[in-house]
Amino acid sequence: MGKPTGFIEYLREVALEISPSDRIRNWDEFHLPMPEEKLRQQGARCMDCGTPFCHTGTVINGMASGCPINNLIPEWNDLVYRGLWREALDRLHKTNNFPEFTGRVCPAPCEGSCVLGINNPPVTIKNIEYSIVEKGWDEGWIEPIPPTKRTGKKVAVVGSGPAGLCAAAQLNTAGHWVTVFERADRPGGLLMYGIPNMKLDKEKVVLRRLKVLEEEGVKFVCNTEVGKDLPAENLLKEFDAVILCTGATRPRDLPIEGRQLKGIHFAMDFLTENTKAILDRHKNGSFICAEGKDVVIIGGGDTGTDCVGTSIRHRCKSLAQLEILPKPPSERAADNPWPEWPKIYRMDYGQEEAAAKFGGDPRVYLTTATKFEGDETGHVKAVHTVQIQWEKNDKGQFVPQPIPGTEKILPAQLVLLAMGFLGPEQPLLDALGLDCDARSNVKADYGKYATSIPGVFAAGDCRRGQSLVVWAFNEGRGAARECDLYLMGSTDLP
Repeated sequence: MGKPTGFIEYLREVALEISPSDRIRNWDEFHLPMPEEKLRQQGARCMDCGTPFCHTGTVINGMASGCPINNLIPEWNDLVYRGLWREALDRLHKTNNFPEFTGRVCPAPCEGSCVLGINNPPVTIKNIEYSIVEKGWDEGWIEPIPPTKRTGKKVAVVGSGPAGLCAAAQLNTAGHWVTVFERADRPGGLLMYGIPNMKLDKEKVVLRRLKVLEEEGVKFVCNTEVGKDLPAENLLKEFDAVILCTGATRPRDLPIEGRQLKGIHFAMDFLTENTKAILDRHKNGSFICAEGKDVVIIGGGDTGTDCVGTSIRHRCKSLAQLEILPKPPSERAADNPWPEWPKIYRMDYGQEEAAAKFGGDPRVYLTTATKFEGDETGHVKAVHTVQIQWEKNDKGQFVPQPIPGTEKILPAQLVLLAMGFLGPEQPLLDALGLDCDARSNVKADYGKYATSIPGVFAAGDCRRGQSLVVWAFNEGRGAARECDLYLMGSTDLP
């Protein structure tokens, strides 16, 4: 795999980026292309390791280890090293319908489990994946391939996010007529409105692939919320099978004093309105804007980071990001060995931009909000915080306990709640009468995806809960396979 001595000869190099101080002036992607010679050298670092963990896709201690869609990573690393880019693209597409998405937004659990990463910097798998698929687009190798034969079966996919798009693509390949219902005005779900444009360009990247899917025969019906604009029972009458890929869009709230004040928003509302305004060229309506405001973001994950980068591009006055967990160590802790995902301190793109703008990482660890304070107009003006420590309760569970004397008041005219999601919204599930699990997710076994109603399947976050885009790809593909098996009695889908 690659050059036998490549990992000895070459150091890890990643693609250059536009500097944080420059890229915050616009909404464009900021990664710069890497010369082909450099990419081939990085592919050469892939070891002939015998048992590659990069594509195992297992879950260890609740986190992904290796690629959940089992990308054939050592194979296309070797092909890139040898300059066989077309063959590398073919291998990449065997397991991944949309590598241009994962090559941009996946956190790369594959790199966390790279064998070389045991004692050296791992192979730059994510950047090589991105480079393979972009070369495919540049060379014109990615073209619509409609199925040569149709089965006559009709399948409805509800939700056009990562899971829904993968399910639709696979079922269309099998020859079924696929209709994707999306309640937003544009298809793409999380890929369109949940991830900011500078991280995943909507017109140059997302719409590019959606156009190919349409030309292959997938039908997208937008501005249509199943269960509201379209009766849920119509799906069961008009289609031979249904796959629910509605996501986990019910946000976790923070019910503390002052929550009713104006200026406190869920992160996804903030991000969605901003991206829509960009795509509409700011022609229609207003959006939640951080310009000139003190911004406090509550939550430290990817969504919180996206709020950081978006607020800075709005030219906010100041910015703080509250994180209830402790600051991770700079290196793997003893209880976080390889091949687990390395839970170490990192500066993501948003924090890098905040450091360039305001002089430091905006995250404040082991801190929680206790109260929102408003002004005379009913608008938030400050967030009261306190530092916490994690202690065991009488049930042996770790719970946060405030530390007296650590109270602070942060100015804030805009507060964004980015504390994750509780599960799927329930109206559609109730309308269909589906069984749900204890966490309110659609009840359907992993690997089978069949719900309590025959012919109705569920995949992605609405089934497994909030997770990575690449897990949504895994489940969308898996649900398509099981749906095809249900419709035809056998399946050739992977």
